[in-house]
Amino acid sequence: MKINYTNIKGLIIFEPDIFKDGRGYFFEAYNLKKYEELGTKFVQDNISKSQKGTIRGLHYQVGKFAQGKLCQVIYGKVLDVAVDIRKNSETYGEYFSIELSEDNHKQLWIPPGFAHGFSVLSDKAIFHYKCTNFYNKESERAIVFNDPDLNIDWKVENPIVSEKDLNAKLFNEIQNDF
Repeated sequence: MKINYTNIKGLIIFEPDIFKDGRGYFFEAYNLKKYEELGTKFVQDNISKSQKGTIRGLHYQVGKFAQGKLCQVIYGKVLDVAVDIRKNSETYGEYFSIELSEDNHKQLWIPPGFAHGFSVLSDKAIFHYKCTNFYNKESERAIVFNDPDLNIDWKVENPIVSEKDLNAKLFNEIQNDF
């Protein structure tokens, strides 16, 4: 497995070893020994299916329910986005984006202290992520996807966004949760 560190401390890209032959391919999507450097355990897996142009996020949880996420795409292609919301971080307010797809098999590790979202670039996408903590509605927070201070290029026209995400807070309105 190839491990790439991004320009934002804590965000890591994993590229599994892919074994291809005439039947298709095989790779380990997760192996505890290979992910030990994360220093965490995963307690919940989530899967979403979305259509082209959908934007989900920017979501995070706070307090004892803060989550780290190991993200990958099972089918299709997305632009995965992580925003550093760690107040004392040198990269506070900066975001990192990467295309995750069924073709490149890349995984993005997003530790607690980041808001997370993705946009769907293919006709449909199935997005999978492992979480280090359980979902807790009272601890859930969100930043509006089109925040002018973050200025994220989601690479979609006419985005499809839930009402809940449309009513999320602006980046400069979030509390110092991390």
